[in-house]
Amino acid sequence: MAHGLPRKIKVAFIVQALLASLVMALGIACAEIGVRQVLLHERLADEAANAWEQVAAGPRGSLPHNARMATYFVPAGRPATGVPADVLAAPPGYHIPYWGAPASLVEQRRDGTLYVYFDPEFSDSAIFWTGGLSLLLALLVTYVSAWLTYRTSKRMVAPVSWLAGVVARWEPSSPNAGALSPQNLPIDAGMEVRRLAHALRGMSGRVGEFVERERQFTRDASHELRTPLTVIRVASDIMAADSELPERSRRAVGRIQRAGQDMQTVIDAFFILARDAEVESESERFDVHEVVDDEVENARAQVGDKPVEVVVRDEGGGVIDAPRRVLSLMVGNLLSNAVRFTDAGLVEVVIRPDRIEVRDTGVGMTRETLTKAFDAFYRHDRDSADGMGIGLSIVRRLGERFGWPVELDSTPGEGTVATIRLRG
Repeated sequence: MAHGLPRKIKVAFIVQALLASLVMALGIACAEIGVRQVLLHERLADEAANAWEQVAAGPRGSLPHNARMATYFVPAGRPATGVPADVLAAPPGYHIPYWGAPASLVEQRRDGTLYVYFDPEFSDSAIFWTGGLSLLLALLVTYVSAWLTYRTSKRMVAPVSWLAGVVARWEPSSPNAGALSPQNLPIDAGMEVRRLAHALRGMSGRVGEFVERERQFTRDASHELRTPLTVIRVASDIMAADSELPERSRRAVGRIQRAGQDMQTVIDAFFILARDAEVESESERFDVHEVVDDEVENARAQVGDKPVEVVVRDEGGGVIDAPRRVLSLMVGNLLSNAVRFTDAGLVEVVIRPDRIEVRDTGVGMTRETLTKAFDAFYRHDRDSADGMGIGLSIVRRLGERFGWPVELDSTPGEGTVATIRLRG
């Protein structure tokens, strides 16, 4: 679970720590600015009060003046001399920038105007470093707490990750429930994980029983259904070989033969869809031309006395590695449908490197019929009783199962093109 729950928890803690850091940094910055405003306001007010006392004391009083603090008093009606121009230009009141610049206060009374100038470089440094150290300590505590909490959370979800990994390695046909036995669980597995493991062990047992029943059914049904079909086909072949058989009976026997072939095809398709790894293990390298040629011969036998020609056009088909029987079923069904719905003209199989196309000049299909052609149990011609085939829905399921998409394109009165796209 490299990208599962542990990673999501890690991302959540990282995002939480970053957001907390941002909030703390903004909070401390705002606090520093607020503290600076208050301190400078109080300092200027105190210096102004002291300066007015000195002014009231007369010549004996001296105004404070040093490298960082300067106080100027301009008596009423006299010109301002010695006062810096930037201080002199300020209107009455407090002038305290947010950060970095000097602060000043201008007060006017009946006796004159008082100018107080203060450079808070030392105060700014003290406030900055105090806030910076506080932020650093807060971030350190936040990150350590987040890391410890993440480690604890990771240990808590580790058994769940282990459990998911074990289940992900299960084979559907034979899940290894023994890996979830109590003695094999991680030591730090909690009660919830143990209950989940117990439930999964029970489910794996039921799945195993179901798979075994499915295998038995497939094996028994294959034998029990193929045997009577073989008898029907052999008996119908013997009857068809009788030269004295009346024409009416011969037509009935022909329908029996076609129905038997269709039933055999249906059974083969259902068994292939019911199996999984067993069919994949039957893959082999074969020439697509051989499969197409065999199915074309079968299709020609279905033409009967209709003026229909079944041909093959090779445009570069080759050898593929896949279950041969599956492709044979798909091509055979498409050819059977093409012959069934073509009363006169041509049925052509075009073999290309990446696809097989079955083209006919039959009745074609409307757009509405095309949208329903792959629906289960749908039949284009409901009045026809001359066989069923395995149905386009099953052909599509076979194609999806083995990576061979099936497409249809048709024009009413002109014909249909069925395409099987072969995987690489």
